[in-house]
Amino acid sequence: MKYPFLDLAKTQSAYVDELKAAACAVIDSGRFLHGKQTELLEQEIAALCQVEHCVTVSNGLDALRLILRAYIELGHLQRGDKVIVPANTYIASVLAISDNNLVPVLCDIRPDTMNLDSSLLEGLIDARVRAVMPVHLYGTPCCDSQLLDVVRQHDLLMIEDNAQAIAAKADCSGLNGTCRTGGLGHAAGISFYPTKNLGALGDGGAVVTNDEQLAQTVRALANYGSDRRYHNIYRGLNCRLDEIQAAMLRVKLLHFQDENKQRRQVAATYAQCINHRLVTAPTIFDGMEQVWHQYVVRVGDGRRDAFRAYMQERGVGTDIHYATPPHLQPCYKHLEHGPLPVTERLADEIVSLPIAAPITPDDARVIARVINSF
Repeated sequence: MKYPFLDLAKTQSAYVDELKAAACAVIDSGRFLHGKQTELLEQEIAALCQVEHCVTVSNGLDALRLILRAYIELGHLQRGDKVIVPANTYIASVLAISDNNLVPVLCDIRPDTMNLDSSLLEGLIDARVRAVMPVHLYGTPCCDSQLLDVVRQHDLLMIEDNAQAIAAKADCSGLNGTCRTGGLGHAAGISFYPTKNLGALGDGGAVVTNDEQLAQTVRALANYGSDRRYHNIYRGLNCRLDEIQAAMLRVKLLHFQDENKQRRQVAATYAQCINHRLVTAPTIFDGMEQVWHQYVVRVGDGRRDAFRAYMQERGVGTDIHYATPPHLQPCYKHLEHGPLPVTERLADEIVSLPIAAPITPDDARVIARVINSF
């Protein structure tokens, strides 16, 4: 295939020697957990997200699970409390809530951002709603004045699912005065899954926050519930990031902003060149820095499968993120929710186009011509 949807080997081929050298340095050090690479990575991620604290963990799901568990341990949440979450998200967002015996409350989305529709929040609030989890899906920040007003007026926790939008900027300041995702709310979970803009060579994640007590609680919970060796203050978990993955991520951080810049150039080229009555390109928002983890178009008239087959025949890989929303998955078939018309309509239309390196703006022009001939 000339334009595969994602080729991770080619994505990091430009700095593969740096990755190998960093791995060898960790091996030579003999320190594989709780070492210097993890300490430095946490400092660098905190600075990137413009927050005070970062705790690296095993993956993005665990990052969200640990935030919610920490708030329970600190008394800010109780089992049975409700957390509002967008219906259009990867299932991990919802799993983190239900895994803590909290109740997911699904909110429909805006068709332009494909993110949580803040205008619907007031209709979902009751006495048991104690938190909201905006998801910065596909690399587009989910934050606006209406969301922030609801959070403040109802004294809610705002926990960002920042698995797909690290280093993106919203077009408004969040609760802490920064526009940067990860620093918009009270805490955020990050994923370093290999396909992410900043991806490890395996699983990885992080919790970022300005709340020192929360950070300390997450760190303890992630290390068997211990605040020091052989002293367990919580019934914790084993959710640590290893030194080699921290070293890999520190190398990739050196190239991260350049790759985001290229993604923005590719997205702008797609937006300029795609011109087909059935294919709706995503919105590029003024005043916002999207990082384009995915470039998701919508294909109308029930032609998505035909469109994907057509693209495949012409050497262009595509994917779907995500074909089945969480509330339609077998494991959540008993989850109560109201109508979710936008989420369900988009689930039948969305298609992700190639955008990660080595795709270039010139490649995007070619791919757009293929689309326009569909």
